[in-house]
Amino acid sequence: MIYLPAEWHRQSAVQLTWPHAGTDWDSVLDEVEECYYHLAREISQRELLLIVAPDINEVQNSLESGLYGQIPEQERISPDALLHRICYFSCQTNDTWARDHAFLTCLDDADPARRILMDFRFNGWGMKFAANFDNQINSQLYQSGLLDGVYLDCRDFVLEGGAVESDGKGTILTTSSCMLAPNRNEPLDKKGIEQSLHNMLNAKRVLWLNHGGLAGDDTDGHIDTLARFCNPHTIAHVECEDKADEHYEELSLMKKELQDFRTLDGKPYQLVALPLPDAIYDEEGDRLPATYANFLIMNDAVLCPTYNQPLNDAQAIKTLSQVFTDREVVGVDCSVLIRQHGSLHCCTMQYPGE
Repeated sequence: MIYLPAEWHRQSAVQLTWPHAGTDWDSVLDEVEECYYHLAREISQRELLLIVAPDINEVQNSLESGLYGQIPEQERISPDALLHRICYFSCQTNDTWARDHAFLTCLDDADPARRILMDFRFNGWGMKFAANFDNQINSQLYQSGLLDGVYLDCRDFVLEGGAVESDGKGTILTTSSCMLAPNRNEPLDKKGIEQSLHNMLNAKRVLWLNHGGLAGDDTDGHIDTLARFCNPHTIAHVECEDKADEHYEELSLMKKELQDFRTLDGKPYQLVALPLPDAIYDEEGDRLPATYANFLIMNDAVLCPTYNQPLNDAQAIKTLSQVFTDREVVGVDCSVLIRQHGSLHCCTMQYPGE
């Protein structure tokens, strides 16, 4: 029987879809590439890294020096040790948010080596942005032979990877604001969405958050900006302690919902509070959706977004270190990513292995 594994399931690779001048990153391309170099360095130290880009030669030519950044020479890993764990695929892309346009990979508990590459439709978060190229990446990538698995065309259903959290045991955590948003899967209601997730992901149950959400979030409230499974009985969530903050009421109501949820064996979840970053605004004065919940769980590490806020950054890393005691928690400056309304988890996608 197939299932959607939890993010902490053993992984074979992580995908990055590289920024380029044809994306909205053009005005800050140097800055965002520095962030991607940092991500590439941390990922390729530990796992295979798949880079998707229109011009892979350009990425390859810049990557060796970019991998080092400002790393002291004595701390540098041999370039061969990193570069041999990086593979490339060339195709046209609209943007860089691999979490939402990449495959969701299911496994088969009867055959652990079997991977089901589920290609859901990505339509720019409810047709807000162009996604014509991004929606074709998966089929082209599969046809290239780079990925090992069974291709499953699910493009009659809109589902972004950032919209669902799995505990690997049949529980899906999601938000009603996203899954029921306009231009996704209308006219399906909650019951219809649940049935679809049961049919496609073999979900035993769906836990819905009806509160939460961050100002400036183009995704209509992806779960990976708000609350994340850390293990089958622990959920890390964003908490706002400032009553004057615009998020205070909604995030407090979200916490109450999380407190009411029960694990598959009927026990309350252990809830772990992550700080809400201090408000970050764009040039027009609009608030950006910075969040520490947008971390990536890897085989031997957790990559945590940071925002040049020393106290909050340190608290987030400390909190995650107390939860993921078997993994190194590494901070990655994602201040530039938040300027396009996303963060670390949004721009990565893991592929589970055996």
